[in-house]
Amino acid sequence: MKLFIAGDSTAANKLPNKRPESGWGEYIKDFISPNLEVKNYAENGRSTKSFIAEGRLFQIETEIEEGDFLIIQFGHNDSKPDKERHTEPDKDYLENLERFATVAVSAHAMPIFISSITRRKFVDGKLDPNAVADYPQAMKAFCEKNNYPFIDMYKISQDIISKMGDEDSKKFHNYLLSGENDNYPEGITDDTHFSPYGAKMYASIIAIELRKYI
Repeated sequence: MKLFIAGDSTAANKLPNKRPESGWGEYIKDFISPNLEVKNYAENGRSTKSFIAEGRLFQIETEIEEGDFLIIQFGHNDSKPDKERHTEPDKDYLENLERFATVAVSAHAMPIFISSITRRKFVDGKLDPNAVADYPQAMKAFCEKNNYPFIDMYKISQDIISKMGDEDSKKFHNYLLSGENDNYPEGITDDTHFSPYGAKMYASIIAIELRKYI
């Protein structure tokens, strides 16, 4: 059996020039059954719209088989304003999610939707509850309406980051000082992408949640 991942940078495998930025999809294999082959098609910067337009969903369609699983996690880039990626959370975003589900169901595989992991966006000491706009809530409602398997990583990650607080939660993200890493000579403050520590933590949580369906 195979576990396909369709998603954005939070799940993607990273190139050497991006390290130590990490995606949870790189580590999920460490926490699930060795009988599942992980096929990670997640890519930095992709939305549901651009992922489909670039033929990535079609590639999954050519490989997915009965008994496989397809994880779908998008939202961060669907909110971007450019026409290549932007979708409306109550319109074409949902239409695109249905296209992913159809690919899995048509192959007698299982679609599993995962809401976006929160951005680490604090305002006046409190985590913004709308850190990924309306996309996590739209996915949740879509899955409830259509009875699709759903893992609410947005809520889970909001709870974790909120409890950790503004300063301590930085360890989950790609925060580097000037001169600390050759890929980021001037340092970086990144509240979206994960450190290896953060990626592994989220991978372990997703693996636990997946046991409801796999």
